[in-house]
Amino acid sequence: MDNLSLFSPQGAITDNSIAVLWDKPDKEVKEYAVIINGEEAARTKATNYTAEELLPDTQYSICVRAEFADGGALASKCMMLKTKVKSTIINVTDYGAVGDGRTLCTRAIQQAIDSCPAGGTVFMPAGVFVSGAVFLKGDMTLFLDKGAKLLGSDDIREYPIKHYRFEGLETECYSSLINTSFESKERISDITIAGEGTIDANGVLLRSRELKEKKGKPGRAICIRNTDRVYLKDITVRQSPAWCVHIIYCKDVSLDNVKIHTRYDENGEMYKDIVNGDGFDPDSTSNVYVFNSLISSEDDCIAIKSGRNEEGRRVGIPSENIRITNSRFTSGFGVAVGSEMSGSVRNVLVQDCTFTDVFSVGSVKAPRGRGGVAENILFDCVTLENHNSHFKDCEWFRGGINIDQFYSHKIADWDSKEDFGEGTPVFRNITFKNVRIDTDGGNAIYLAGLAESPLENIRLENVWAKGKYGLKAANIRGLSMENVDVESEEGDAYMFRNVVDSAGHKL
Repeated sequence: MDNLSLFSPQGAITDNSIAVLWDKPDKEVKEYAVIINGEEAARTKATNYTAEELLPDTQYSICVRAEFADGGALASKCMMLKTKVKSTIINVTDYGAVGDGRTLCTRAIQQAIDSCPAGGTVFMPAGVFVSGAVFLKGDMTLFLDKGAKLLGSDDIREYPIKHYRFEGLETECYSSLINTSFESKERISDITIAGEGTIDANGVLLRSRELKEKKGKPGRAICIRNTDRVYLKDITVRQSPAWCVHIIYCKDVSLDNVKIHTRYDENGEMYKDIVNGDGFDPDSTSNVYVFNSLISSEDDCIAIKSGRNEEGRRVGIPSENIRITNSRFTSGFGVAVGSEMSGSVRNVLVQDCTFTDVFSVGSVKAPRGRGGVAENILFDCVTLENHNSHFKDCEWFRGGINIDQFYSHKIADWDSKEDFGEGTPVFRNITFKNVRIDTDGGNAIYLAGLAESPLENIRLENVWAKGKYGLKAANIRGLSMENVDVESEEGDAYMFRNVVDSAGHKL
């Protein structure tokens, strides 16, 4: 490349900040220099930077220079980017909200949101504000100041039943703590949720009560739907009744320095009785950027979805163009594609991420019946160190690298073959490179396609993987392995069944 490919995700600009990202060069980079208005503003090893404390309604020139380990350098072209106009502040306390941790503030917070002008900010100062479901509108910011907590009420009457998509199907659900409006059928745009405060959905209590009442599926902490340009910045989101941050039918979504906790709180205390606790679920959503973030999850850290079975195929909205970089994952099951991926998933990059006490760095998973295509997926420069004995190899989670078309089946009959049809999932063009895995649970690498739909063009490059078991591979057409070293504590390090390499040779 002649220069770094620098860009700013749509929506990732406020009245005092601008986020930029750039593609990683092939050569080893020592450091990046960020230049703003001709002067060096910062140095970083990450492929992202958020310029803070900028002036509103002001244009800035931003470029990046990569400095290589061999002494060379490569510069990006400069981008001219303009901050938003200064936002009008609407303080929730002016509408009667009281941050004492006891007073129910749902109506006051909703009145502040409804009164917020275009481009305005609903501001929550330090304090604990108890609330039921609130509904955001387009062209607004919800800002939680440092020391502010939005705490979900434990009264399920505060969460009206609405029609959501959950687990791939449109169904009745309890409202989430933060939602977009369900009244308008038109798309909305430009929602920002920011600040150093905390959104705590009170999921331990709510989940048990919602499951007991059984009027709908459990709610989420944040559920944004039919929205273009969504920006989550600096916030902490935790303790959801089910999936934590669920983004449905959206475009241009950025998570910038976001912290999500669905298994443990920030002090390592476990939430009891929360299951199905994914961290972040982009669902039939495109142009997604997750950077400089932390997810500690009870289930999949990130689960990329696009609908279930016939309904998902009929809706036919894929999740695509998803980039996850410079982030940390500290419990759960890594970055997953599926299992609800019937509308297809394509063009996913996971790069420069660390996984600690997480079962998998990456899963691509779906059983027969899903249909859809998962393709063009790259995990690059990722590490996994898992010494957590809580989860074992099972029908849900098979390996540190996990591609599984027998997902949810306790017994994977690799030799069974059924007719290929619209419900047959297709997985192709999936690469893991520059990966290091040291796990005590399950297989180091598990790659299992269907006999009627073998995995296509699977590439492992510069991979060292150690597990309780080694590499298991079945039903693959085009497996490429370059500089791959697998170690197993039990059994053979390598097992192949109906696998052909990229040159057409049977392994």
